[in-house]
Amino acid sequence: MKNLFVGLAGVLAVIYLLNPTFGVFEFIPDNIPFVGNLDEATATMVLIAAMRYFGWDITDLFKKRTAIDFGKDQ
Repeated sequence: MKNLFVGLAGVLAVIYLLNPTFGVFEFIPDNIPFVGNLDEATATMVLIAAMRYFGWDITDLFKKRTAIDFGKDQ
């Protein structure tokens, strides 16, 4: 049952993010300064959390890695 709930939350977040300004449903209007994009940020966090729940952790893409320096002699 939890898998169904998390999957449904992820699908709803994707639908919300793919259709943010067409007026089908908009929780917070985007023209309100500073808070207008909070609903999209929340949908993004829900989507990332749902993906992580099912084993797709995309936060590893943003970790700091050592760069390759091609200018040094080795």
